[in-house]
Amino acid sequence: MGRGDKKTKKGKRTIGSFGVSRNKSKIKARLKRVASKKTEVAAAAEAKPKRASRKKAEA
Repeated sequence: MGRGDKKTKKGKRTIGSFGVSRNKSKIKARLKRVASKKTEVAAAAEAKPKRASRKKAEA
């Protein structure tokens, strides 16, 4: 089992084919989900106002 094996993900990548072990539609769906999560996180970060830092009291 390895690069030349047609039944493994690693073999599919080497050969450049998609199949049961490496389904193109599932890969695209996963990438789409990850991209949408990144945009949600970025939008949430922009929405939060930053706190003003306190200045230290002079002694």
